[in-house]
Amino acid sequence: MLRYRGLLSTALLLLTAYAGRTQELFVYSEPASNMPARSTGLRLTNWMMDETEASKVNYHMIPELMWGVNKRLMIHAEGFISNRNGTLAAEGVGAYAKYRFLSHDDIYRHFRAAAFARVATNNADIHQQTIQVNGHNTGYQAGVVATQLLHKTALSVTAYYEQAFDNFGGKESKLPAGMADKAVNYILSAGRLMLPTKYKSYKQTNMNLMAELIGQSLPQAGLHSVDIAPSIQFIFMSQARLDIGYRQQLYSNMTRTAPNGLLIRVEYLLFSLGKK
Repeated sequence: MLRYRGLLSTALLLLTAYAGRTQELFVYSEPASNMPARSTGLRLTNWMMDETEASKVNYHMIPELMWGVNKRLMIHAEGFISNRNGTLAAEGVGAYAKYRFLSHDDIYRHFRAAAFARVATNNADIHQQTIQVNGHNTGYQAGVVATQLLHKTALSVTAYYEQAFDNFGGKESKLPAGMADKAVNYILSAGRLMLPTKYKSYKQTNMNLMAELIGQSLPQAGLHSVDIAPSIQFIFMSQARLDIGYRQQLYSNMTRTAPNGLLIRVEYLLFSLGKK
């Protein structure tokens, strides 16, 4: 994992050093814009996180089917798979929806805002105070995201509320007595398009560098965590996407079993499915 950490720390330094250029796509958060209307997509996210109390890599896989219902609404169906209990096993399912309610478009820039929600069920054991409906907890989340695109520079702010319930497993899947079950989350995202320097064709490979600051607060317990997540992203033929990121804890006073690690995601978009 150390070599990945070094690579992505370098990416973060490059991101800070260059003024400039990006697309409105992020790795650890969704932008306010949606996928193209009447299109579907396939996404596979792989998390490889270092266990803090053992010499072990905690692997989580999230396959997704994505559907752009129209220009304002998109929906995801998600599955949660991990090796948490020693063998790779399915742990739950979820659904995500995002509705773009505001759009101010201009030449080379736009500002957009959207509301989103996710619901999920999970049967994994509850082993940390962090609440994460996307892969670990049964519950729901709801929030808003605002994204500003300035030519080739994108900035985004995400804020959402998260409610956890008991997971659907054995005794260890229940929320411990006194454990916080509500969270307030925020993500600050920034990215720039580094290549191509001059656009000539949709066949050109795009490379984006970005960094995201990810925070969670548990108001019931007075607990907080903040992570930094630099990443690099490649887009091929304007249709296929590869994300590589590393999430590193900056501060936390809550129990987290595997806060640091690598993310690798592949995505493929299918256009114009269904009648217009």
